[in-house]
Amino acid sequence: MLETPEELTALQDLLDASAATAGPHLRGIITDERRMTAAALTDHLQGMRLITVATVTADGRPLTGPFDGYFLHGSWWFSSGPDAVRIRHLKARPAVSATYLPGEQVAVTAHGQAELFDLHGPQCAPMRQAMLDHYLPKQGPAFQEWMEGLEGGIGVRIDARKLFTFAAPRD
Repeated sequence: MLETPEELTALQDLLDASAATAGPHLRGIITDERRMTAAALTDHLQGMRLITVATVTADGRPLTGPFDGYFLHGSWWFSSGPDAVRIRHLKARPAVSATYLPGEQVAVTAHGQAELFDLHGPQCAPMRQAMLDHYLPKQGPAFQEWMEGLEGGIGVRIDARKLFTFAAPRD
């Protein structure tokens, strides 16, 4: 877990504020007993997690697609190439939503603004390390060579304004 005590506190505050603004339907599903704490969330989201990211087209249509997501320091991070459609959307319209939904037991949904960074810049160092930790054992040094040679790679951090979690009760 990379989160500092201050980041965990800020994350818990975001989770609590988001839950407080949820509508009655969502509150009926995500009851207090089914919400994850910041500590439980960061513990659960170790490593790479496939997330679905939604962006907005110029004419207002939503577009979703999968990304390798990394929950680092209390925020979702993902990366792509500079010519990717969703990166072009985020450059023009930074509103973004992302959902991690591996099955019926857990769900994490973030709504906020995308912050874009040079993948090779210092802000993306934790994500680059997380990517290496995940892919080096699977693909070997070729992955690191590919990542280091990626021209114009973009790292994206979701500055979540709302963050909802769901964890089904364990039997």
